[in-house]
Order: sequence, then structure tokens, then C-alpha cells
Amino acid sequence: MKIIISEFMEEAEVDRLRQSFDVTYDATLVDDSKKLQSLLADADALIVRNRTQVTSELLQHAPALKALGRLGVGLDNIDLTACEQRGVKVLPAVGANAQAVAEYVITAMMLLVRGGFMASSAIGEGAWPRAALSNGGEIAGKVMGLVGFGGIGQLTAKLAQGLGMQVIAYDPAIDQTDTVWNSTNVEPRTLEALVSESDVISLHVPLLPSTNNMFDAALIGQMKPSAVLINTARGGIVNEAALANALKAKKIYGAALDVFVTEPLGNQSPLAGIPNLLLTPHIAGLTVESNQRVSKVTADRVADCLLKQ
Repeated sequence: MKIIISEFMEEAEVDRLRQSFDVTYDATLVDDSKKLQSLLADADALIVRNRTQVTSELLQHAPALKALGRLGVGLDNIDLTACEQRGVKVLPAVGANAQAVAEYVITAMMLLVRGGFMASSAIGEGAWPRAALSNGGEIAGKVMGLVGFGGIGQLTAKLAQGLGMQVIAYDPAIDQTDTVWNSTNVEPRTLEALVSESDVISLHVPLLPSTNNMFDAALIGQMKPSAVLINTARGGIVNEAALANALKAKKIYGAALDVFVTEPLGNQSPLAGIPNLLLTPHIAGLTVESNQRVSKVTADRVADCLLKQ
């Protein structure tokens, strides 16, 4: 059986797959659609990250495809309907990068709320902005609001509670009578109530028609002026221009974005030069440890799927 891997995967897991399968691993395939299409002609499985667009058109070049491994959890780059129609099993690495994302959220939150870690270069050059950087905030006692309360949201809640935060969450897929609320000591809220109550808001929902542009100017305008917003989910959930305007006008205190509508950002991005805004290149779920876990889980799931055919 033949497996094609079009983006980065841990070599140890690629080698493990090679023990049982014919594996073609080329992390540049994501940028060479013609070659990828050619290789898929007789492929039984394809393994991707978030950049390979698994469209209905691509699937037409893969008539024998049985399994689609996703090195991560987001599925917005995959046409799920087309996969279902063709009998292709979609296999995300659920839970494998949760720790990395949760730790990123906590780190970004503390950097933003404390606000004293952005002057290293100036201090090294002799500046001493002690007065300006002496009015940062503390995390203990503040309210974290989680938009989406799946595995990553629940782990983020646990870490935040360990720092003395109260945690509330909004997730329309979880009934308010569900036992998860009591077991995690997290209180459910409507979206509007969460936004108005939270000192820190962290997003953990997929990009869907219902979540696209969810945090627009109106919703951002309901946040506390002292609040911060963190998005490690998907670009498009936050309206970038509205966020930039709110930060420039000091309507909210700060934000951290790891995901964007266009990646990489274009030269005309409204996010350029915005105060108290942390930007990272879609790496919240990427650590040495999480890469190993994600690769192992994906390899296991794809191998299991193919061997059961």
C-alpha cells in the first residue's frame, strides 16, 4: 500500500511507516500541485498538515485513496463532504497538540496582562522605563473566558485555574446540564455574557460559517477596556481590521494572534505596527514534543485504517 506525505512529519514516524508501506515523503509537495496530483494516482493514503488543500479536485486525482491523515486537528483545508462521498476516512490527530496550544495561551496571556516584557532591547541600550512598566496586571483573581470548550479549551481551563483564575466558557455544542461543567469547575455562559465578563478571552472553535467573523467590531466593542483577546484557533474568526482599530483606540488592552485570514500576512495587513499586539506564525500547536505526538498519532491512525481494509 502506498502513502504520500506532503508536509513536514517527524522522520522517525515516517521511517516506522516505511516498515509496512511504500512511503513517499516530500515536505515540498504542498507547493507542487502537479507532482502531488501525479503521486496520488495510485495512493492509498495521504498525510497533510494545514497548508495542503484537499479539495474535491485534488481527490479526483486519487481514485484509490482510503485514508487522509491530518497532522493536527483543524479540518478547514479539507473538503469533508467530498471525502465522505468518496469513502475517504479523515483522521485528525485529536488531542496530540493540546498541551502546546494551552501553554501558548497561558504564556501569551501573562505577557500581555503584565506588559513588562517588550523593552529588552531598549533596556540593553541603557534605557530604564521602570515607571512605565510598573503598572502591569496579575492573573490571579481574573476571569478567563473560553469560546469553545473541547479538549484544548478544557486543558487551558485547568492551567488557568492553577494560576487562580475563574474560568467561564461558551460552547453551543455542550448542553448546560452536561457533566463536563461540574467536573471541570467551569461555568457556562452565553457568548455575550462571556465577552462582557472576561478579562482574558481565548478562542478554541473551528472556522465555520457560524464562526467566520465572529469577533467583529460589535463583539470586540463589548469587551472590557482592560481585556485581552487570544486567537490560536483559525484566521477569520477575528475581524483583523476591527481588532486593529480597537487596539489603536485603546478600546481593549491587548491581543495575541497565531492565525490569520492570509498566511503569511501581506504587506498591507492592518495588524502591522499595532501596540500591545503579539503576532506569531501559526506555531501555537508546534513544539518538539507536540510534533512527535502528532506524528505518532497520525502514523498510528493511518496505518490502522489501511491494515483494516
